[in-house]
This record gives sequence, structure tokens and C-alpha cells, in this order.
Amino acid sequence: MGEFGSGGSFLADCPARLPVELIADKWAVVVLSGLSEGPVRHGALIDLVGGGLSRKVLTQTLRRLEANGLVRRQVHAEAPPRVDYELTPLGATLGDPIRALADWARQNGDAVLEALESGPAPRPRLGREGELGRRGDTSSPGRPGAGYPRGAGSSSPGSGAATGEPG
Repeated sequence: MGEFGSGGSFLADCPARLPVELIADKWAVVVLSGLSEGPVRHGALIDLVGGGLSRKVLTQTLRRLEANGLVRRQVHAEAPPRVDYELTPLGATLGDPIRALADWARQNGDAVLEALESGPAPRPRLGREGELGRRGDTSSPGRPGAGYPRGAGSSSPGSGAATGEPG
């Protein structure tokens, strides 16, 4: 058994994948964290979460979390109408795991950024028959000329275009 437990925990059709898929969305953990202090209105949640999250994406994220039973939408019969969002008891159970992820990020964030900055160079793209693609290649893999600049893919006998050697 590995450090994370049984290796089969996250295989297809396993219930352990569900929570990972729920919080794997880019904004789900941020929104859940924003709701952790109690009910919040949509506009206040935008301000609380900060930049980068549009109203549309927030609405989509809240609907998805609501559909999964993690968030409750409370409509108040007032004029003008007021809508609050809050964690359900099920959603509140994600508080400790989210705090653990946040702690991990604080402790290891610099190391992750350093690895990204000093990591290996991007792998070159392979063209047809495992040959490296060249700059200016506009063809698709698997089509004549794939992996070669436009015009170099004609492989008439003796032309050498497929090998790059003179014909």
C-alpha cells in the first residue's frame, strides 16, 4: 500500500473519485472557502473571492455545487429580491480537507513555483514517423507533410523530401 492508501481508491467507478471531481473545478474550492463563514450574497461573494472570477462563472460554479448538495441557495421574499448562498452540512464537511490543501499550498507553494521555473524544457513535438516537427509546420499529424514545413511533404520517388536528403 502506497503513501496515499489503497491504489484502487481512485480507479474508474470508485466512490473515492467523486469528491476529487467535485473540488477539481478551478473555482469550486475558492467558492466553498468563501462560503465557509456563513451566508453570502452573489455580489459579495465576487468581492470576497477577488479577481479572475466572472459573475457567469460564479453562477455556474454555485449551480454545480448546489446540484451536488454542497451549497444551498436561499431566496428571500423581499423587494428587491435577495438571494444568499451558504454551505449545506455536507458542504461544511469539506472545510477540514480544504484547510489541509491550503496549508499544503502555504508550505510547498514556493517549491512548486521553483520547479515550474527551473523544470525541464518542454518536450519537442513529434511529427510523422517519430521525427521532430519543424517550425512553420502547418500540417496535421497523420497527413502528408505532417512534421515538415509546408511544401516539404511531397514524397515523390527520388525527391528525398521524406528523408530531407537531396533527390
